[in-house]
Amino acid sequence: MNQAAHVLVVDDEQELLQLVVTYLKNEEYVVYTATDGHEALQTLEQQSIDLVILDIMMEGMDGFELCKRIRTTSQIPVVMLTAKSSEDDRIRGLKLGADDYVVKPFSPRELMARVEAVLRRMNVGQTDVNKIEIAELVIEKNGRKVFVGGHLVNLTRKEYDLLVFLLESSGQVFTRDHLLMRLWDIDHNKTARTVDTHVKTLRLKLQTAGRFIQTVWGVGYKFEDPS
Repeated sequence: MNQAAHVLVVDDEQELLQLVVTYLKNEEYVVYTATDGHEALQTLEQQSIDLVILDIMMEGMDGFELCKRIRTTSQIPVVMLTAKSSEDDRIRGLKLGADDYVVKPFSPRELMARVEAVLRRMNVGQTDVNKIEIAELVIEKNGRKVFVGGHLVNLTRKEYDLLVFLLESSGQVFTRDHLLMRLWDIDHNKTARTVDTHVKTLRLKLQTAGRFIQTVWGVGYKFEDPS
């Protein structure tokens, strides 16, 4: 999936840049590189790019400023690379319009999974596919309707958004904090318990299809068809 996608990697650390490029090419992506923000903007003007992998810590124009500039003219998906201990960096990046983040040090395989998931979500949003069917679970996206075994399930807005977000990144594990930042207003006083409560009620409402939302103990949640 997405093997022909064009990916721009922006990082001024050559060793990390080449590592990411190698893995992307192994997955048959078309890869472009830039070592600073100005070079990245020039590449975006000249090439058709489907996704940007962007390091935050760069000399001159940092990743935050570059993400901000990208968002003034484009909705190209952006995956940011952030320092492991800096939650503020992750929150700031998401506020600026980043679609996902990967913390350092990271597994290249994890990064590839995140890239694929973001591209999958982008492709779903750009096509006219309205109906998603997985076993007894059916989602009609245009009407924001969910059916289990042919019966309409009454979900709240947040429950629906949570279900679709996890489904469109099937197999990928998300922490509670990540789900909070993506699906709730992070300026409000929400906690990890907010996510747990919504997952619990969502599973109950989905009945047999609730099994698709799995708990990864000590980490968070994922959507996966166990059949």
